[in-house]
Amino acid sequence: MPEWLVERGIGETRAALVEDGEIVEARIELDGAVPAGSVVVARLIRAATRNAVALDETGTEYLLPKGAAGTTEGAPVSIEVTREAIPGSEPWKRPLGRVTDKVPAVQPSLAERLGARGVVFPAARDELAQAGWNDLVEQARTGVVQFAGGELRISPTPAMTLIDVDGYLAPEELATLGAAEAAKAVCRLDIGGSIGIDLPTAGGKTSRQRAAEAIDTALPLPFERTAVNGFGFVQIVRPRGRPSLVELAEDRANFEARALLRRTALEGAGPRRLVGHPDVVAVLESRPGWLEGLSRQIGGTVSLRSDVKLPISAGYAENA
Repeated sequence: MPEWLVERGIGETRAALVEDGEIVEARIELDGAVPAGSVVVARLIRAATRNAVALDETGTEYLLPKGAAGTTEGAPVSIEVTREAIPGSEPWKRPLGRVTDKVPAVQPSLAERLGARGVVFPAARDELAQAGWNDLVEQARTGVVQFAGGELRISPTPAMTLIDVDGYLAPEELATLGAAEAAKAVCRLDIGGSIGIDLPTAGGKTSRQRAAEAIDTALPLPFERTAVNGFGFVQIVRPRGRPSLVELAEDRANFEARALLRRTALEGAGPRRLVGHPDVVAVLESRPGWLEGLSRQIGGTVSLRSDVKLPISAGYAENA
């Protein structure tokens, strides 16, 4: 039976829906993120019938696409968050919200929202890794998902997330299998919003319909999609209340810093020196609370060393 597991880490909370020993859905919630569905008090700093802007007490600005009709600039408003901020190529994009009459309230914890079982971390048994967490992180950072007979290449863009399907199988077979694998990756990597899947040209209408049905079978509702056109392209639209794992990975230095902290926490007790790309080290230097958290987890001091020759994802811990 599928089971959600939630692991509280440093700077983030990780969640995975595990079925038959494999991750079929996953989420990463950053510390400080205001989840979709939360209601916050804000002050309207730009009144408009469309794309108004409100500022909450933490200094976060929310874009209100439907405006704030009847509210004057400077007035207090209650905002229901409809989408978290999206990091990556467009970090300037504000989180989205809408004016509401609801009472201000923060969403329950991720574990409570998912009805998940909390796992002890760090622990001798890495439950998430046993279900494929490390492979999932690699897929998020590279955008490459391999399957028998082909691979997916996932590219987030400002307009949509694009998934290219390629491989060595016969085109019709690859289109059907690739459609199913793309749908599974969308779910596993928590990709929402507008999604374009470029399949091999699948020939006739019957073949294209089989590819479309493979998406319908593999991807849980709610979503909408177009038909697979004669060029093998299909568009999917899913709810998007938070960044996908691929979008989180685009914020490379922060993503890799948190990944390094997780790896180090699982390596055992004692003082450690974290060695990383300068951008990763800069993130860790700016987050003393993260280093203090790791120190508590491993029962030893934590220091840093920068190595410009290291790839950004190749950080490691050495004995201090």
